[in-house]
Order: sequence, then structure tokens, then C-alpha cells
Amino acid sequence: MAWIDHAIFWHVYPLGFAGVDIRGEQEKGDGLTRLRSSLDYLIALGCNGLLLGPIFASQTHGYDTIDHLRIDPRLGTEEDFDALVADCQEKGIALVLDGVFSHVAEGFVRPELIGEGVFEGHGDLKRLRHEDPACQAYVAEVMRYWLDRGASGWRLDAAYSVSNEFWAKVLPPVREAHPDAWILGEVIHGDYPAIVEESGMDSVTQYELWKACWSALHDANFFELEWSVRRHMEFLEHFIPNTFVGNHDVTRIASKVGQDKAVLAAVLLLTMPGIPSIYYGDELGMEGVKEERMGGDDAVRPSWTEPGESSVLGVWKSLIALRRQHSWLVNATVETLELENERYCYRVQQRGGQDFLEVELSLFDAPTAIIRNAQQEVIWQR
Repeated sequence: MAWIDHAIFWHVYPLGFAGVDIRGEQEKGDGLTRLRSSLDYLIALGCNGLLLGPIFASQTHGYDTIDHLRIDPRLGTEEDFDALVADCQEKGIALVLDGVFSHVAEGFVRPELIGEGVFEGHGDLKRLRHEDPACQAYVAEVMRYWLDRGASGWRLDAAYSVSNEFWAKVLPPVREAHPDAWILGEVIHGDYPAIVEESGMDSVTQYELWKACWSALHDANFFELEWSVRRHMEFLEHFIPNTFVGNHDVTRIASKVGQDKAVLAAVLLLTMPGIPSIYYGDELGMEGVKEERMGGDDAVRPSWTEPGESSVLGVWKSLIALRRQHSWLVNATVETLELENERYCYRVQQRGGQDFLEVELSLFDAPTAIIRNAQQEVIWQR
């Protein structure tokens, strides 16, 4: 599965991207076609992967699935999906889908697979019967079906809420049919290496590093970040995590730490080892605060308008280009060179090679970042 070692994902929440009113009347839409028109932007950004939120028929917001084998009419048709796949393959873009197999809507098309529980107190999200072999076979069938139609992998939503034993039964038949598929589990906390080993997933979402990144920048405490980087290095001995500074479930990084410090977050994302994903709009400095209320996710799941060039976008493009020029960063080692509350210098070293980068971050006076190569030349500065 060598392709994943070179992947940099653009992460999109399709219903928001398409401007769908998720609580209004369900009308037919063209979200997948709009996504096709943004693939050139994705490439110009420097990415080569498209990580999608839910695209299957759902009751409202996509995470309350009605039918995993049907495209949400608000986004288009199965033919629109095939066209998106064809465009992605032509342009060399890996397409990863979001599989919501933890819970479903009450009106799910296979009611016999619904259990008695609800997901995290949400009465309208019904838990599946994960212990039922019929449920396990169904999930494997869904995963194979869309991989057969051209997807490159799956993100398993709320994988943390389902037993590792369930995934260990679902994934082998999927891998038998598609050995190159990448399987990413959404895991917030816990023993990441054990979860990967016991479930059979390839990777999990690196929430520990995400939390330390914004918190260290917000509180001027690089000691917190350095501690999490040490943990990150332990994880890399077992698997390569998915790294990010934003997604559809959290407040935008620019709202968390401000625009200037958000640039340093981008530096961290694109110089640290891992498989990075960039949440659509973060590369533009978009702001948005997630709130714990009905509709509290809307601000971080906006509609999309193709942007013009900007200074923030230019910064992200230059960092992504640097990442692509040093593809060994995906599984590099990290050594701390200097560490203070407001200053963090680290060396990212190629495993089994001589190449390295030295990164210097400072919060003194104003947030600054300098990246030097092995010849001690400054190759990036902000």
C-alpha cells in the first residue's frame, strides 16, 4: 500500500460543501459534481487525496444513515459518484469515503440490524447490532461495494465506540478483495497501537497531537506539545497516524489560536511525521466555532466558493510543496533540539537516511517559524 505514504488529503464535509440545508426539505442536488469541479483546486493546493465526509442517503446531517448503498440525493446520483471516481483516477487523486457503521437513523433500510441502544445519548441515532454476524457481513459488503466502484479506502466514523472484535471480523474479507485499501479509524483517545493491532485497521486519527498542537500554541506551552510528540514517536513504531489541525467536529484552528499562530500549526502539521489531512478552508484561514447545541456544527461545515489567491493560501501551498519535496517525512524521527515555554526547535530525520529538516518555532514577540535543511540553509520562513 505504498500510495498512502505519499498521500496528503483535502478533507471535505460534502453536505456543507454543497450548501445543503441539512434541516430543511430534502431536495436533489449536485454536490458530487461541485466536488469534481474543485479537484483542480485540490491539486493546485498540492494535495493528492480527497477524504470525504458522508455521502450516503441520510436523514439530515449525513451521520444518520438511511442507506449505505445509495448516494444521498442531495449530493447527486450513483452516476455522479462514478464520474467523481473517474476524475479522481485520471488526476491521480485517492478517494477515501466515510463509513458510519457505529449508528444509523431510525429509518434505516435494514431495521433487523438495529439494536436497542442509542449513540452517545442521541435518541435519533440507533446503534447497530455489532455482535450479529449479519451486521458484520453487511458492513463488509458495503465497504467492498464502494471499493469495487473505485474508492481507495475508508474512514470508519466513531470507530472508538465499536469493539475491536467487530472490526477484526469485518475487515479481513474487505482486505481479501482490496488489499491496497487504506482503513482509517476515528479514535479520540485510548491505546492507539493496541486498537490498530486488535482491530486490523491501518491507522487512527491522532487526536492527542491535535490537542497538544492548538493547546500549546494557545497557552504558550511547548512542553505540552513536546510530550505529545514523544508519544507520537512511540505510535510510529506500530503504525502511521492520520495527523490534522482541523476537521468537521472541532473549532477551526484560526479561531482556536488566531491567524498568526495558525500558521505555526500548519508548519507542525506539514513537518511532523504522519499522514496529513487538511480540512477544507483551513488553508484559507477560515474561522468557525463549534458549539454544543442544535446546529452547533454549522459554522465549521460551511458551503464552498472557489477562492482566489491570498497570503494565507500561499503559506499553506508553500508548506505542502515542502512536504511533497521531502516525502520521507511520513515516517521520520523527531529529536528535540531546544525547548522552552515559547520556543521549540526540533530535527525531523529521515529513517535510514541522511536527510533532515530543522524546524524552529517561537512565540516570543510574534509567532515565527524557520525551517532549515541539512545544509543549514533557510528553506522556509514566516
